[in-house]
Amino acid sequence: MASFVMLLRPNTCKRLVKTTALAASNSLLWKNNYFTYSNQISQPLDREPKFCTADEALKVLESGQTVFAQGAAATPIDLLNAMTKHGKERNLRDIKVVHMHTEGPATYCAPELKDIFRSVSTFMGGNVRKAVAEGRGDSIPIFLHEIPLLFRRKMIQPDIALIHVSPPDQHGYSSLGTSVDCVRAALENSKIIIAQINKNMPRTFGDGIIHQSHFDFAVNIDTPLPEHGTSKPSSEVETKIGKLIAENLVEDGATLQMGIGNIPDAVLNALHNHKDLGIHSEMFAGGVVDLVAKGCVTNNNKIIHKGRIVGSFLIGTKKLYDFVDNNPFIEMLEINYVNNTSIVARNPKMTAINSAIEVDLTGQVCSDSIGTRMFSGFGGQVDFIRGAAEGFDGKGKPIIALPSVTNKGESKIVSILKPGAGVVTSRAHVHYVVTEYGIAQLFGKTLRQRAYELIQIAHPDHREKLEKQAFERLNTMPCK
Repeated sequence: MASFVMLLRPNTCKRLVKTTALAASNSLLWKNNYFTYSNQISQPLDREPKFCTADEALKVLESGQTVFAQGAAATPIDLLNAMTKHGKERNLRDIKVVHMHTEGPATYCAPELKDIFRSVSTFMGGNVRKAVAEGRGDSIPIFLHEIPLLFRRKMIQPDIALIHVSPPDQHGYSSLGTSVDCVRAALENSKIIIAQINKNMPRTFGDGIIHQSHFDFAVNIDTPLPEHGTSKPSSEVETKIGKLIAENLVEDGATLQMGIGNIPDAVLNALHNHKDLGIHSEMFAGGVVDLVAKGCVTNNNKIIHKGRIVGSFLIGTKKLYDFVDNNPFIEMLEINYVNNTSIVARNPKMTAINSAIEVDLTGQVCSDSIGTRMFSGFGGQVDFIRGAAEGFDGKGKPIIALPSVTNKGESKIVSILKPGAGVVTSRAHVHYVVTEYGIAQLFGKTLRQRAYELIQIAHPDHREKLEKQAFERLNTMPCK
């Protein structure tokens, strides 16, 4: 028994009593011994994965386990569906599914499966919001750059990791493709790795390289990646916001961070006369592709990663996926590095553009909830807002951008945040707030000056009411 233990992945040994026979039958034995084993996923090992179907691979799933799933465009939907089917058929219990934002149906979140699976989000997508709202799922409030610490500090220890990778090259290396973020940290601390291999997954450069010898099971598929941003153009309001930011706050030579959505797309569409822009962002959108083609994005002014676009995860269109495929102009790096405030601050004229659900008259920003109902997560907003503010060159611009009203006509500039709403970005962090009506510069302003600035960019229909509410809150009139 002792010699058998020495041949297994060290993490697997913890489960040896229950899974010895299963491990042997599923080719989890290692040829190299304990002293030459490495959990570094780029280190080749003398072993081969077991190629099989998704259903066969997920037979290793047991009650009480923790499963990690890769996210965004790299969500392993086939493996997650097989996991759901297997858990339901065997009537398993108490399985945690840990992930960032995922795409696809999230079948494991169905109400009738609440005793089998529980989603644990570090950043919520729309496919799990209902489960969290109804108490069938969990959400962890956390800065994006700190998510890898959950795995490296053993606070979350996955029994199984489900990933989505490119086919191995001639050296046996696959790529994590569109989602590196926290995946590497999760894989280094997972007992079993199941890989979904897809020729449609782009091969990206950076931290996302994994040798196939680390796969315990491999499943070949051939399906398109999930896509966003293929149809709806920016509205008139979003276009106005994009032009205001591009023409007034983005300088030539600036380094940009922006997420996905119509406002970031509108900003990118308004930058076609800019020069020598750089990209350092946890994610970037398809509009970057056009700016590269036109010569607007060169990354030439960067001090670190000069001449390279830096990202950590992607979700977009096939045009974006084709652009990043095997492209050394792109570096996909771990999220704890990309979103590290001190790294962000080293970029020239760092300009961070983030959105919000509502902003109160003192500058507090709610971005993750609508009242008490959780909507998304902290994400990278604070990481980049603070990094831009601390820019080494003193030229960074932290920007919060949002339409002045909701789809129902309610003001997004409010006297106080909705009861139960969370503050993601504090009033002290905020420098610029932009709506279609203008730019409010809040840094260094008093509370009544902030209220004045924000009322000026609120929708005209709400300004008089906001002015009265500001007086009631501050016991003084807003002042320029």
